[in-house]
Amino acid sequence: MYSRKGKKYAWVLTSLMSLSLILAACGGGNENAPANNAANNGAANASASNEPAAAETPKERMMTDALGNEVTIPANPERVIASYLEDHLVALGIKPAAQWSVANGIQQYLQNELKDVPTIPYDLPFEAVTSFNPDLIIIGSNAAVEGDKYAQYAKIAPTYVLGDEVNADWRQALLKVGEVFGKSEEAQKALDDYEAKATEAKEKLQGIAAGQTVAAIWLVQDSFFVVSEKLSSGAVLYHDLGFEVPEVVKEISATGTGNWNAISLEKLAELDADHLFLVNSDKDSGSKALNDPIWQSIPAVKNGNLYEYTRDASWLYSGAIANSQIIDDVLESIVK
Repeated sequence: MYSRKGKKYAWVLTSLMSLSLILAACGGGNENAPANNAANNGAANASASNEPAAAETPKERMMTDALGNEVTIPANPERVIASYLEDHLVALGIKPAAQWSVANGIQQYLQNELKDVPTIPYDLPFEAVTSFNPDLIIIGSNAAVEGDKYAQYAKIAPTYVLGDEVNADWRQALLKVGEVFGKSEEAQKALDDYEAKATEAKEKLQGIAAGQTVAAIWLVQDSFFVVSEKLSSGAVLYHDLGFEVPEVVKEISATGTGNWNAISLEKLAELDADHLFLVNSDKDSGSKALNDPIWQSIPAVKNGNLYEYTRDASWLYSGAIANSQIIDDVLESIVK
């Protein structure tokens, strides 16, 4: 069985993964007539003169969030906070005012786009949020605004809550964030591009590894966790790419409550996966658990079908960008 320390970390992990925030904003507007149009016949004159119409002017919009709050979405928000939802923002070309962080790191896989963005603690202390002077806040989960938290955030800036149902499905969350920002077309394109990539990858993999089983394992603080069958990178492996689910993964997923659930070394010995993807957060400290004879006896490990990634990889996250990078990793590992 895993240690008391491992249990504690699993609890912390579940809490962190459930706290999510999302921001957004933008708006549509009416086309302005060209400056040289007559006031009483602008459209006709614009057509006759062949001059292009001016761009739409963004306007404030009123939207109702998942909790029934009527939220005024500002035109052209420039200082957005959407903690732990940055994958969606980056997919839409939006740079937040601050990015999610925990004590031991940030979302490294997004740093090509967010390297200059300051960090904010994952639990969004009011003082920290205020210091960034946001003009829009988007919250992912209901728990993040329990009690009077919503009222406190709303005093700082317009605050939109996605809600648990939407937040639990990255596809829905991406589309909703796009709607809030007036970027629905861009969000749909990002989703369509991902689906096309996943379909192409699935066809390649099924031609090479049809019927084979895989599992994703996370090693952190000498404790092992296995990804859920239907969440996080598990959804990519088993749903998007069509790999078979090992019985051990099915068993733990049936009772687990998080994206990643604790698994003992003894249970890992029963893991009958043909391929293992390991996220090794203990690499800097020596990865002692990987020297255990039980780990070494796992068939995928013995057969050389173990693919290792650092904690900086996208396997612990979810979204169009994270999942696309996971697909790249799988193809590089299995398609020779």
